[in-house]
Amino acid sequence: MAHQDLSLARQYLPLLGASTIATLPDADALLLGRDGRFSVSYAPFDHVETGARLVIVGITPGITQARNAAVAAQRALDSGADLETALREAKATGAFSGPIRGNLLRMLDTIGLPRLVGVKSMAEAFRSGSGLIHLTSALRYPVFHDGKNYSGTPFMLRQPMLRGMVERHLAEEAGLLPDALWLPLGPQPAAALDHLVSRGSLDPRQVLTGLPHPSPANNERIQVFLGEKDPAQASAKTNAARLLAALDALRDQVAIL
Repeated sequence: MAHQDLSLARQYLPLLGASTIATLPDADALLLGRDGRFSVSYAPFDHVETGARLVIVGITPGITQARNAAVAAQRALDSGADLETALREAKATGAFSGPIRGNLLRMLDTIGLPRLVGVKSMAEAFRSGSGLIHLTSALRYPVFHDGKNYSGTPFMLRQPMLRGMVERHLAEEAGLLPDALWLPLGPQPAAALDHLVSRGSLDPRQVLTGLPHPSPANNERIQVFLGEKDPAQASAKTNAARLLAALDALRDQVAIL
């Protein structure tokens, strides 16, 4: 199995301190790169759950996640934990919680994923210590645009620095998880995974595209996808026909796998 490069963690973890964490994203000591209106800061999101059966991919960690992860890593190191333990604890702070997790679990159950992962329901896979789920981002480290959380605009693959992050860090994770299924949350993570597929870093059969984002702000799309709302009653912006087609395609893909 491939081994993960933890050189950035070894270089930047010793620099994490209360004063440095508080000044993210403006902490020069944690700056990984700058390109025009974009900047990237180090935060301890390096851990890869190498035994995971499912990888869930967002866009990039936000500032709140970055600060929480940094505090968790510092606390672990101060208590005498080794590097890998500190990184695991830091990553755990970014786990989905609240309504987002509930929506995601129901949709994953609906497409038949528990059978592939080896559980009765996806709630089992999300339990602490299961090792079955790896949470990551298309852009592993926090990206900021004009000093604010990057939300996907402008398109990441047209930005050389961001595309380089996909080709370096996300591709590394694909190499560490060759048998896992990959679930992008939204069009930008899906585009990042398609980019890796085009480069031969990821098998297209392992990418499960089409799930609505589990955010409560996306509630109508989720209800249509789950069959909880009559598609005929959905608003035009929901595009019920596309959602139902995506549901059928995902179920077929999972059944074949």
